[in-house]
Amino acid sequence: MKVRLARLWSFFPLVLCLLVWVAAVGWSATLNRALANEADVLPAYPGYQLVWHDEFDVDGPPNPDNWTASNGGFERNHELQWYQPDNVWVEGGHLVIEARRERRASPMHDPTSEDWRRTRTHIDYTSALVTSAGKQAFQYGRFEIRAKIRAEDGLWPAIWTLGVDGPWPARGEIDIMEYYQGQILANAAWKKDQWRWSANWDSTKTPIEELGDPQTWDDDFHVWRMDWDESFIRLYVDGRLLNEIDLSKTYNETPEANNPFHQPHFILLNLALGGDNGGDPSGTDFPSAYLVDYVRVYQPIDAKAVSSAGVASHE
Repeated sequence: MKVRLARLWSFFPLVLCLLVWVAAVGWSATLNRALANEADVLPAYPGYQLVWHDEFDVDGPPNPDNWTASNGGFERNHELQWYQPDNVWVEGGHLVIEARRERRASPMHDPTSEDWRRTRTHIDYTSALVTSAGKQAFQYGRFEIRAKIRAEDGLWPAIWTLGVDGPWPARGEIDIMEYYQGQILANAAWKKDQWRWSANWDSTKTPIEELGDPQTWDDDFHVWRMDWDESFIRLYVDGRLLNEIDLSKTYNETPEANNPFHQPHFILLNLALGGDNGGDPSGTDFPSAYLVDYVRVYQPIDAKAVSSAGVASHE
């Protein structure tokens, strides 16, 4: 018996070392998790709470709970690009929207049509648009998007919203960011009482040179922000106010006389080319990538605010 106890006792230092090692590994893992969680804490703003965000931290297709990619077609403003899901993905912590120069026959072509979308015989450029329509929509709050665009000829990147109800422009449009022809735009549109597609616009255009060195400004990420409540929409880039829209003046000139900015809006991210405003991309190098680092929506803690998932869209 004494011999057995002695043998068992001889293993005690080894067991003790093993226990100490296990404890140390566990403590290290706990510390690493704590540090990781601390690193993942998102900025907080006094009086606001984070209600939804996408950090684009999982490589692959955009999160289908948040985004739908436009699948084929020429869509608006006589733009040159054909939208397709192949041109958008998540990689390295960013949403990547890539415009490409590539030529192929247009499957929409119809020589008998008068629709500009169908009279085109070929696709010359492809790009992508993602929308949160039917998945995520919000009424009021602080919308914050960090993104990197290329300020080059023919490119027309945008961060914008549309109201969930009604046809355009009666549904309301907010352009948190548009870029084309050397300018950053911050706009809102609503229905004007004329022909079907006529809109009232509250718009500003800020030349890139007013925001920084035009030769290097697009080398960096910038933060676009919208602060939206019942009374105003305020649009910013890097903390600089670009436009303030008075919502007492944005009622649709329709029999309903409703205000399209008093309803939830969904978010769109896209890179258009050419068209009515984008300019000529023929001298621009492709592929050209538009990178989005994150999209975050905050809403006031003690004020009227509405957020919704799965809100129906009538786009």
